[in-house]
Amino acid sequence: MGGPHPPDRRTSRVTNRTQETAVTTASRNTRFPGEYWTSFQFFDGEVMDDQFKHQLTQMFYGASDLGECLEVAARIENDSEEDWLREWSRLASELEERGIAAAKAGRTQTAASTYLRAATYWRGSLIHNAFPEDPRTRDNALAAYRCWDRYLELSGYPGEALQIPYEESFLPAYLYRSPVARGKAPLLIFFQGRDAWPEDTRWVYDNAIRRGYHALSVQCPGQGMAIRVNGLPFRYDWENVVTPIVDVAVGLEGVDTDRIGLMGLSFGGYLAPRAAVFEKRIKVLVADPGVLSWGESIRIGLPPQLSDAFEQGADTFNSTVEQMRQQSTLIDWFLRDSVWKHGAASPYELIQEFDRCDLTGLAGRIEAETLIMDGSEEHFSAAQSQKLYDELTCPKELMLFDPASTAQLHCQNGAGGTAGEALFDWLDGRL
Repeated sequence: MGGPHPPDRRTSRVTNRTQETAVTTASRNTRFPGEYWTSFQFFDGEVMDDQFKHQLTQMFYGASDLGECLEVAARIENDSEEDWLREWSRLASELEERGIAAAKAGRTQTAASTYLRAATYWRGSLIHNAFPEDPRTRDNALAAYRCWDRYLELSGYPGEALQIPYEESFLPAYLYRSPVARGKAPLLIFFQGRDAWPEDTRWVYDNAIRRGYHALSVQCPGQGMAIRVNGLPFRYDWENVVTPIVDVAVGLEGVDTDRIGLMGLSFGGYLAPRAAVFEKRIKVLVADPGVLSWGESIRIGLPPQLSDAFEQGADTFNSTVEQMRQQSTLIDWFLRDSVWKHGAASPYELIQEFDRCDLTGLAGRIEAETLIMDGSEEHFSAAQSQKLYDELTCPKELMLFDPASTAQLHCQNGAGGTAGEALFDWLDGRL
């Protein structure tokens, strides 16, 4: 990008609460074991708890409802993969049937609302399911978008399905056109990471279209229907995913080809920057959170015995992993889920694939102005945002959400309103 680079910017969205306020707040409700709302857990396991809060977050945009979600939570044993799949599927099916009945009766708005939540719950049922051979994996994914398409049709929400050509297959995508855009408008391309689906990330595309941006959500390899229906796994060289997307984007009617932004969330905080190293048609880049080395972020969370076993080679590592899978439902789920989504032949090969996801020595080649969003309670990619920020030489800003913002969790989980406002206040005037 032309012109001198502005000074580095590290910002906090709000000032931290004073110690006196924090202590007073913590003493009022003993059901919260810690100082902030984030200390309350619905499930003992950190991953499942985060995924459940992700479902709750969608209430802000009408895509889930509190009582429905809590009723599901009450029926799920901690870290039970089968319970999670069964109970969200049950709720999704019930709502889809209600939507069908409402549509037949001419109650269009009721039908649209129930289809919207049914789509959310069908997608949500698969977030913690790592059995690709289970027919529900494919069936629920297709059901999610059967309901989503009906929601778009009945509600009039400005979304249309696209298929992005990709190698010998395609990437499922949705284009959300802004009803307030005049003439050619900027386009924000975005995708999720390991677990979530882009249609769940309504705080991105809903804010976009209300502010005059078009938005293109893509289910990329390893994600959504791309892995569950089309069988496409993740790859470390993400430029080979994003370039075909941009090739389609520049041909879309009403898109200003000089104002294309790219955003990746969670694992996408590595994937989007990786693509921006090579794809120079990207004007603005957003990583939420930033990830310099995915392998390093994973290794930090591994039990010490796994780290030691990896150094001893494939046979020792795979054997040790098998033993630990018998002892931990979380380790068992994560390894099965990751081996499948990354197309790895073994746990040892999986770690090697993680290690290939490294921007060290590459991030400095990014030219797009970059925003990194991070939270003070980021546990899944801790310290990675700062490391990526330090490697960048382009115009850049690190936006930290602290506890007073209530958006301090991974990807601002639980604070979609605040996240959307902060993101697009930053994008306005840049894209």
